[in-house]
Amino acid sequence: MTITAASPHVMNTYGRLPIAMARGEGCYLWDVNGKRYLDALGGIAVNTLGHAHPQLVKALQEQVGLLMHTSNYYHIPHQEALAAKLVALSGMTNVFFCNSGLEANEAALKMARKFGHQKGIAHPKVVVYEHAFHGRSIATLSATGNPKVQEGFGPLVDDFIRVPTNDLAALQTATDGRDDVVAIFFEAIQGEGGVNPLSDDYMQAVRALCDANDWLLMIDEVQCGIGRTGKWFAHQWAGIVPDVMPLAKGLGSGVPIGAVVAGPKAAGILQPGNHGSTFGGNPLAMRAGVETLRIMEEEDLLNNASAVGAYFKAALQAAFADEPGVVSIRGRGLMIGVETRVPCGQIVMQAADAGLLISVTADTVIRMVPPLLITTAQIDEIVAILRPLVLNLLHPKVT
Repeated sequence: MTITAASPHVMNTYGRLPIAMARGEGCYLWDVNGKRYLDALGGIAVNTLGHAHPQLVKALQEQVGLLMHTSNYYHIPHQEALAAKLVALSGMTNVFFCNSGLEANEAALKMARKFGHQKGIAHPKVVVYEHAFHGRSIATLSATGNPKVQEGFGPLVDDFIRVPTNDLAALQTATDGRDDVVAIFFEAIQGEGGVNPLSDDYMQAVRALCDANDWLLMIDEVQCGIGRTGKWFAHQWAGIVPDVMPLAKGLGSGVPIGAVVAGPKAAGILQPGNHGSTFGGNPLAMRAGVETLRIMEEEDLLNNASAVGAYFKAALQAAFADEPGVVSIRGRGLMIGVETRVPCGQIVMQAADAGLLISVTADTVIRMVPPLLITTAQIDEIVAILRPLVLNLLHPKVT
């Protein structure tokens, strides 16, 4: 099958590659023509357990045969079980379930506003970051730090204060003397913004600043959470606990799911009638979440993410050790970015032609977020494919 153009019936919102996938197994995908690809993108950090994990498949098949949806008018046992597990893993207290990272971040921003109104602040302000990405609704788009994705959707919500990452002095200058700040909102590792980690020291300092001023610390773990960095949540490397933590992506291993986990300061902000979701917390998604976390523990995938991630980073550093055109190799665990001095978008299709799935974000950053069960042998395969593509990009051969 040859795919040459987008369907005339599907809205033109994605720059798709001319590839259609037919099936997957572990860290590999096969397209409709039978070509195999090593998946270093993992559905953009979604396929935690890879593709067609036998235990997950069996559990979801069983759940589909029992119950997929009832609504939140009723108790949902797997929802309560998943909430309890997330509370135990995070050290927080309560969970609201939705369907995506955007929805989770939107709920977090609503919580910040209501928290401010409860304190008598008429126009609550939330501190957000340059290069951040929190979603594409009007509020989350406004919190996002990417003018390209904001263009054409103004006027944006203006109740945000934007600061650079890892710059405590800039944060203090932006907030000193203000009585309308209610929260600080950041990704522990920016994903769409270019795989930019916030330092452990910086996150600790922000936690202390929020405590001193009675602000909410809200950490977006949508892309970097659920074991991707070798801990359940990336901020745990800093030894801190947020007040609000949006989750999504890897929590359901491919089944749409979102969650907002809250600590004591934030858990009581939303009351009946303040927020809700028709599909959020449905039995199928909750079973996917419960099984994902169970299998992750059973297969020790956090340690695999940490160990194989360190191997991945070292292998890339060795592969590009003498290449000044590679600006940096950064990230943590199995969330890795390779920044090049020139735009590298063309590499995505070149890599696919060579049997490797990756993405490029922020124009110059090759992003790799593979399934957490990837092996060192598969990492070697990724590096072997990627290295000549990057070198050819940086030093094109004259023909």
